[in-house]
Parts: sequence; structure tokens; C-alpha cells
Amino acid sequence: MAKFTFIWPIIGAFIGIITGGFGWLLTHQLHLSPLLSAALIYSLAISFTGFHHLDGLVDFGDGLMAHGDPKRKIEIMRDKRIGTGGLAMLLMVSLVTVTSIASLNAVYILPAFFVSEVAAKLSLISCATFSEPLADGTGQYFIHNMDWKLLTGSVALTIILGFLAFNYTGIIGIVGGLTSGLLMVLITRRNFKQTNGDILGASNEIGRMLSLLFMIIFISWSV
Repeated sequence: MAKFTFIWPIIGAFIGIITGGFGWLLTHQLHLSPLLSAALIYSLAISFTGFHHLDGLVDFGDGLMAHGDPKRKIEIMRDKRIGTGGLAMLLMVSLVTVTSIASLNAVYILPAFFVSEVAAKLSLISCATFSEPLADGTGQYFIHNMDWKLLTGSVALTIILGFLAFNYTGIIGIVGGLTSGLLMVLITRRNFKQTNGDILGASNEIGRMLSLLFMIIFISWSV
């Protein structure tokens, strides 16, 4: 599986079609409120990976809040208990994601969520490309199988998918995912030095959030 890390955005595309289609059903057929629809769409999206990426987000938040050197921060991140930092990170990302979905016009739900799921996987593999792997973490296998050449091909592919799905708004959403991955690299180098599976999982969740946020801002500016 690790050998095909560079095509994970394709997996994101399939997830985006399913979750976006589910959103279309909720808003156009069942006529549920935007906020309830957003909560249900987000719940479906995070369940596709068995909540593993969400677990990584929580652990990442705990590690960021911890005091001490990178080794100590990684120890905290790997602790099975959930701390205030993890809860805060979960709340921030979840609230911004759900309210972003709720802010979208119903006709944009399908293309926007398709793009955001592609962008989430681009965020993950971008983070993997420029990260130093933690020797005893499962994330090392994905990091070792990514390089800038593979990433370049993945970026080109995701830009095409974004444009086909949502025109220039889709490209902006892809840029949001790429921005997330690069920001995660900078934050990780400063706090942990090395990257593990939790950090990669967190980059997926933050990538989805930033992609949706970038698209909403672009749409509001275009009106």
C-alpha cells in the first residue's frame, strides 16, 4: 500500500464522490437543514478511515501542547490518554470543517466535498514528502515512498481533478490542501523534528478543513 502513496488523492476522489453524493441526498432530497447536513456529511467522511486520521489529529494536538524537547513531545503524542491539547485541536478542526460545509450553497456540496477530500490526501502526501520519518513509526513506510517527483505528478493530477469538478474554485481548494501539508511540515520540524503516522493523519484532517475554507473565501470574493 505504501508504494502507491502518491495516488492517494484518487482514493480521496472516491471518498469525495460518496460523501458529496450523500450531502446532495441530504440537502436536495431530504431537505435537511444546512447545519445538520454538514454534521452528517462530516461524520461520514471521518468514518471512512475508521477514525484513524481523527485519532492522529487528537494525538498531534496533545503533542503540540506538551512542554519539553521533541522526544518528550513525541512521548506525549503517543500516550493513549487524551489531553486538553488534543481536545482543543479536535474541536477547532471539527467546528471549522462543519461550519464551512454548512456555509456552502447546497448546489456546491458535491463538487466542494469532492475537491476537499482530494485535497486532504494531497495534504497528507505533501507532508510525507518533506518529512523526516520517525524510525519506529508506521508513517515511515509512506514517507520513504514519497519524493518531490512523485509529489509533482500528484499535484498536477489533483489540479486537473479540482478544475474538472469545480473550475477555478476547485483549484483554490487544491491549493488549500497543499498549503496544509507544507504548514504541517514546518510545524512538525519545529516541534517534533520527525514525523509519524499521527502527524500524517492530522495533515489529512487539517487539509480537508483548509481546502473547504479556501474555497468558501474564494466563492465569497467572487460574488
